[in-house]
Amino acid sequence: MKKQVILTVAESKRLIAKGVAALPEVQGAMEAGMVVVATGTTNAYVLQELWGEKFDLRRYRSGITTPDAPEKAKEKQGEPIPDVVFRKGEVAKELDRYNAVQHMGKGDVYIKGANALDYVGQMAGVLIAGGTGGTVGAVLGTIIGKKITLVIPIGLEKLVYEDMNELHMLTMDPDNEGPTIWPVTGIIFTEIEALEILCGVQTTLISAGGVAGAEGSVRLLIEGMDEDIEAAVELVKGIKGEPRYLL
Repeated sequence: MKKQVILTVAESKRLIAKGVAALPEVQGAMEAGMVVVATGTTNAYVLQELWGEKFDLRRYRSGITTPDAPEKAKEKQGEPIPDVVFRKGEVAKELDRYNAVQHMGKGDVYIKGANALDYVGQMAGVLIAGGTGGTVGAVLGTIIGKKITLVIPIGLEKLVYEDMNELHMLTMDPDNEGPTIWPVTGIIFTEIEALEILCGVQTTLISAGGVAGAEGSVRLLIEGMDEDIEAAVELVKGIKGEPRYLL
């Protein structure tokens, strides 16, 4: 059986978050190890799923891309939530996304979002604007050295068509006045992986975009056993209407 589903950007973030929470690597680390959820818009959804409670998503973010006149929510934003690091399922309040890696090792999980996706090459890119390299600059060496599992939740809306290393070199040009792309690799986790983990279906991106709130949306073709397809359709129905992310 084959069916098509459409997901807005916010719906995709919710689906990806549910999938990340169901990843065996994440579940294992939540039970017996450590999980870091770095700040970010998609990661705020991930944190909600791992925490099992809702909160103002704006309270858990880092750098964002917005139009010149971003749409704003009616409600005033609350105080930022400090970095969340789980140790055996409990929040380790003394740790943050920077110093936690010193206490982590094999089997532990670091969850970090990204800004660009080369799905074919299974690489992501993180925009770096600060002189010290941001979160990636502070922790990536330790993550690699200790073989910590890096999970990268990222929506298909962020697809790029160039090799990520080429984009890195292009943005490293001294004439470039904007941020630099830092290529990273790990468990690339999109809507495709989420539907596979949660429902056992194969997923193909067949088109993207829309209007009237569907800007950045993705149209996905899902295929598999009848019962798996129906489960995927019901899952998508359950996240339909996820509110847009407003400032």
